[in-house]
Amino acid sequence: METFRKILAAIDLSDYSLETMKCAAGLAENLKTELIVANIVNQRDVDVFEKLADKTSYSLGEFLEHRENDRSQRIQVLIEEAGCAPLSITKVSRIGVPFLKLIEIVDEEGADLVVMGAKGRGNVAGIFFGSVAEKMFRHCPVPVLTVRHREGAGRLRDSNK
Repeated sequence: METFRKILAAIDLSDYSLETMKCAAGLAENLKTELIVANIVNQRDVDVFEKLADKTSYSLGEFLEHRENDRSQRIQVLIEEAGCAPLSITKVSRIGVPFLKLIEIVDEEGADLVVMGAKGRGNVAGIFFGSVAEKMFRHCPVPVLTVRHREGAGRLRDSNK
């Protein structure tokens, strides 16, 4: 069996992030590993802001700083809610194409396992752009564990209804 030393929790701050954080924290605690919490600001969001920059009073730098501060605070709340206090935690944030930046973080930080939610954006966005989880499965050099939102997950629907 492979030994895990560093677990990367890919947190997108969706409604599913707390369950993802709890799963990653539980694994890190049980396996006595380091936990890396990664959050990526999607490059598409930055591109949209740049196109609308002349219609707002914020500069790109102010927008990114505000975004970073907000995300950092929200991640800290998730860490506290997930009970990660006793763990060794490294927080990493980047701007770019999410799956590419996550793979970059895996390589730079030496992560042995990625834990991520299987659903972040809406289904329509996933159809048009493909999901980050799907791209991670295809390209990530280490195992990827997906966490499903418990409410209604995995239930088969009766096709006769």
